[in-house]
Amino acid sequence: MNVHYTARKAALTPEIQAYCEKRLARLKDLVDAVLDVNVILNIQRNRSKAEIHVRAKGVGYVVIEETPDMMDSLNRAFDTLETRIRKDRAKWREKKRRGGRERKALAPAVAVPEPENRVIRASFFSLKPMSLEEAIIQLDAKAKEVFLFRREGSQEWAAVYRRKDGQYGLIEP
Repeated sequence: MNVHYTARKAALTPEIQAYCEKRLARLKDLVDAVLDVNVILNIQRNRSKAEIHVRAKGVGYVVIEETPDMMDSLNRAFDTLETRIRKDRAKWREKKRRGGRERKALAPAVAVPEPENRVIRASFFSLKPMSLEEAIIQLDAKAKEVFLFRREGSQEWAAVYRRKDGQYGLIEP
């Protein structure tokens, strides 16, 4: 692992370097093949900015943190980097596990036919007033799941729908 330190308008103290080496040792356990690490320290107008660029085998990470204190910036940057690496490893691990399950599950899924009853959302309604029986006939004739209509005798809307048990439901305001 090659570590490069860059200090822009900041002093690279042995304390900061030792802290970085300690945190990078933990990083080495999380990532298998770390090739390069660039630690860039920058101070501008009472703001300390820490940038960490990690180039590993097939992956690159860039973390930038800015606080008034340099050690706090480094601490937050390393914490963010470790969190990001753990998250990416968990995603990769889950993807690998899921990939095996999906391939095995795909073969029987091709033989299983699709279910006959599918719900497709659409707006079907009638502007002319009608009775409940006529609305049910329209529902069956159009082979839809829901039918919206105006009640006979009043101008209020009502909805008739087909329930899962095969019966009909009515919704009125």
